[in-house]
Amino acid sequence: MSIAGPLHSKAIELARHVLRMTTEAGSGHPSSALSLLHVVVALMYKHMRWAPDDPWNLAADRLVLSEGHAVPAIYAAYADLGGVVGNDPSSWRKLAVEELDTLREAASVLDGHPSPAEGFPFFDAATGSLGMGLSVAAGLGLGARLRKSDRRIYVLIGDGESREGQIWEAADFIADHRLNNVTAIFNCNGQGQADYVSPQQSPEILGAKLTAFGWEAVQVDGHDPDMLLAALARAVKSARPVALVATTEKGWGVSGLKAKSNHGKPIARTDLPVALESLDGVAARVTGGAAPLKDRPAQPAGSIELPHDAPIRMMPIEQGMEYAGLSAAWNKKMMATRRAYGAALLALGRADERIVALDGDVSNSTFSEMFAHHFPQRFFECKIAEQNMISTAVGLAASGYIPFANSFAKFLARAYDQVELASITRSNIKLVGSHAGVSLAADGPSQMSLPDVAYFRGYSTVEAEHGPACVSFHPADAVAAYKMARLMAEHRGMCYMRTHRPDVPLVYGPDQEFSIGGAHRLAEGDAVAIVSSGFMLHVCREVVELLRGQGIRCTLLDAYSFPMNPAPLLAAGRACGGRYLCVEDNYTGGLGSAVAEIVAQRQGGRVETMTCRRVPKSARTALELLRIVGLSPEEICGRVREMVRE
Repeated sequence: MSIAGPLHSKAIELARHVLRMTTEAGSGHPSSALSLLHVVVALMYKHMRWAPDDPWNLAADRLVLSEGHAVPAIYAAYADLGGVVGNDPSSWRKLAVEELDTLREAASVLDGHPSPAEGFPFFDAATGSLGMGLSVAAGLGLGARLRKSDRRIYVLIGDGESREGQIWEAADFIADHRLNNVTAIFNCNGQGQADYVSPQQSPEILGAKLTAFGWEAVQVDGHDPDMLLAALARAVKSARPVALVATTEKGWGVSGLKAKSNHGKPIARTDLPVALESLDGVAARVTGGAAPLKDRPAQPAGSIELPHDAPIRMMPIEQGMEYAGLSAAWNKKMMATRRAYGAALLALGRADERIVALDGDVSNSTFSEMFAHHFPQRFFECKIAEQNMISTAVGLAASGYIPFANSFAKFLARAYDQVELASITRSNIKLVGSHAGVSLAADGPSQMSLPDVAYFRGYSTVEAEHGPACVSFHPADAVAAYKMARLMAEHRGMCYMRTHRPDVPLVYGPDQEFSIGGAHRLAEGDAVAIVSSGFMLHVCREVVELLRGQGIRCTLLDAYSFPMNPAPLLAAGRACGGRYLCVEDNYTGGLGSAVAEIVAQRQGGRVETMTCRRVPKSARTALELLRIVGLSPEEICGRVREMVRE
């Protein structure tokens, strides 16, 4: 017996909600939402296994809305099914249908684009910046495989959105990893925001592309309930990842919304009765008089809760170095922070099975290869596709894992949009960027990262659920890198660590401890408080000794983390008459700006900064390049002498 009549009728019922809520909000994307209604009903009412009263269950099937602006369709179905909202199971409540009219209000959980952090737990990740959803689905698929769960992941993607390169990074990745638990559904309504989509995004060409990428592409009428359900059932049985290429109509059921000029435009209040009447006419043609579908979704097989946060019992650093095969290097007391981080990641992987690692084809440089060798099932090679890597990490974090995503700091910049969406999600991802700053020298500026300190520091000033939107670490030696990796793993929220290529001497003993926002004073003086971190801390240690020989005694502060605790900084400055010199091998906006803000807001003082004065170039040694960019020991000494004289 065909389900078409009742499913059509339910789609029309939800269409009424979509029209009313977007009209009430005065904004939104009703035409996009209407094009997806039959797909949404087929998934949420008939095909997916999930419990509306327990959206946190890790055994349940998941839906990712990559085409985030179409979210009113999901909100309408979720309220109709009695789905619960809230930020955790202890505070949940059912979303009433009447609350749909609060769409986009400041106090509402119904944001204009999906945002689980605002209390809509049906979604695992914020979307809306297009192109990211398939990667999030890949991470959820990996998480299900690690748990040996049969949950399936569905992702809705716009046809215009499929122009985004990240979609194809994810398609490659899913095929590589044979994630046949992920089903993509392309919503081919033929319209973008300003115009029709390119012929390159037609259903036929999209299908051919997907087939070439190793997927099984199934062409369907996106408004034919029987065809949709048959294709979804087929996807479950396929040995390959399946994509439904669904031909749909933007503004389905409402003639006043079908023109391409109506993207993102709600029906005016005065026109709403006519639009609703238009739906009555459609119902008379397609439902056969059937009442709306009354089916409830099938329940998932069992229940899996998110793991609780717990301390990670990581082996001591000497033992960790031995486990990583680095005892000889450790005993020489010379080691690059990137290598020490690799040992720390390996130790974390041994200590806690929640730790997973991703890399962008540079694991032999980031040293995540150590983790890959010991824990291949928890290591995911993403190749040269950093955007996909970050969003995949978000999906893994939503599955209860603690993902460390690794690449050169410069290459992570390719994914700054994905990082921002991760911060909106409040995702528990850990990012590690190696080869940062000018100490890389010979490879030149295309391989260095110089704006990253300022970029990630910005997130440290924003409060999220469990603290800052992002905590940053900039270790100066192997001990710091090893200990900070554990801090990252234990902190609930996004973290970034910046590591360096050159081997450097140890600054700290193996028992030294570190903290989020902390700083350590390494030299005492009353002339100038020199504030630095990372590789430049070693240069500043040399500067302190040179100045000591000239009778100028400076305080040296290792300010290794953002958000910075003001107390150690201000104490160092008071000892030096309020004179601060911040030294960093990156562009302005990082450490010096943070120090200036703290000092200006509190006790006042004189803050000077030394950053890269010009775009770097290649050089054979770090010292050569430091001279080129104005950060040599001699130039730093000269600046201190000027400050003392003045």
